[in-house]
Amino acid sequence: MQTYADTPELAFGDLFDKVRAAGLLERKSTYYSLKITVTLLAYTAGWIAFALIGNSWLTVAPAVFLGIMFTQLGFLGHDAGHQQIFRSRRANRYLGLTVGNTLTGLCYGWWVPKHSAHHAHPNEIGRDPDIAGNPASAPPAIGQSTLSTPITRLLARWQAPLFGPLMLLRSLGLHISGASYLLKRHDRSAAGEGLLTALHVGLYLTILNLVLSPMKALVFVVIQQAVFSVYLGVSFAPNHKGMPIIAHGSDLGFAQRQIITARNVSGGWVVTFLLGGLNYQIEHHLFPSMPRPNLKHAQALVNEFCATQQLSYCETSLSESFRRIIRYLEVTSKPHRTLTTSNLNTR
Repeated sequence: MQTYADTPELAFGDLFDKVRAAGLLERKSTYYSLKITVTLLAYTAGWIAFALIGNSWLTVAPAVFLGIMFTQLGFLGHDAGHQQIFRSRRANRYLGLTVGNTLTGLCYGWWVPKHSAHHAHPNEIGRDPDIAGNPASAPPAIGQSTLSTPITRLLARWQAPLFGPLMLLRSLGLHISGASYLLKRHDRSAAGEGLLTALHVGLYLTILNLVLSPMKALVFVVIQQAVFSVYLGVSFAPNHKGMPIIAHGSDLGFAQRQIITARNVSGGWVVTFLLGGLNYQIEHHLFPSMPRPNLKHAQALVNEFCATQQLSYCETSLSESFRRIIRYLEVTSKPHRTLTTSNLNTR
C-alpha cells in the first residue's frame, strides 16, 4: 500500500521529466562565457585601481570592491562544483581551482565534498556539515549533548546577538578549514591545490607589501576579508537557517527533505545577481546541476509540484528571511540559557 510519504517521490519523477523536456538542464555556454569574462575583468580592474591609488587610505574603496568580487568568484566556484558550467567534470574542476584556490584562496577540493554532503542531507542532524557543531540548531534535548566546551555553550546561549558579528569571521573559518584539509591529505591533488593556495597567499601579501605601509595593508586585509565574509553570510544564511531540522536517520524522501528545509528569496533579477542565483534555493536543491539562469524558469513547475503534493514552498524577501532567522535563533537559544541557569541553581 502506498503511503503519503512515498507520493512526492513518485511525483518528482514526473517533475524531473517536465524540467528536462523544457531544456532546463542543458548547459548555458553563452551566459557563463559572458559571466566568467565580466567577473574576471571586474576582479582585475579592482586590483588595477588598488595599484593606481597607491599608498593611501583611499584603498579602502578597492578593498570593499574586491571583497564583493571574491564572493562573485565564489558563486562561479559554486556553479562549477555542481557541474553547471561545462559538460566536462575536469573543466569544471579547473575553473573551480582557478576562482577558488588561485584567486580567492578558498580550497575547492575541501568545499566540494562538504557541500555535496549538505545537499544530500540538508539540515539533518549529524549528516549536514553546515549545521555540525551548532547545537542550538537542534532542540535542547538533542543539542545539549554537544555542548562540551565553553565556546559551544556560549554560542548555544547567545546565537541571536552573535549571529551578525560571527559573519565577519566566515572567510577566516573557510580558509582555516581548507588549509587543515590540505595538510591532512598526502596525495598529488592536495599538493596541487596547496601550491595554488600558496600562490594566492604569496601574491596577495606581496602586492599589499609593495603598495601599502604595514598599517594600511593590515586595514586593507581586515576590510576586504570582512566584506567577503559578510557578503558570503548574507548570500548563504537565508537558504536554510531557521528552516525545519531533520532528525538523524529520517526516512524522508529526496524531494521532501530538499523542499521543506530550503527557503527562496524574492526580489527579481537584482537579488538573483547579488545572491548568485542562490535565491532559488528550492529549485537548486531539487536540481543541483541546473545552470543558474534556468532556475527562475523552473520555479513555476516546482511551485505547482509543491501545491499538488501539499508541500510548503517557502519564499520571503531578503529582509524577512533575516527577521525569521533571528527569531528562530532567539527561540532555540533561550532553552539553552534556561538549562544553564537551572544547572547553576542546583549546584
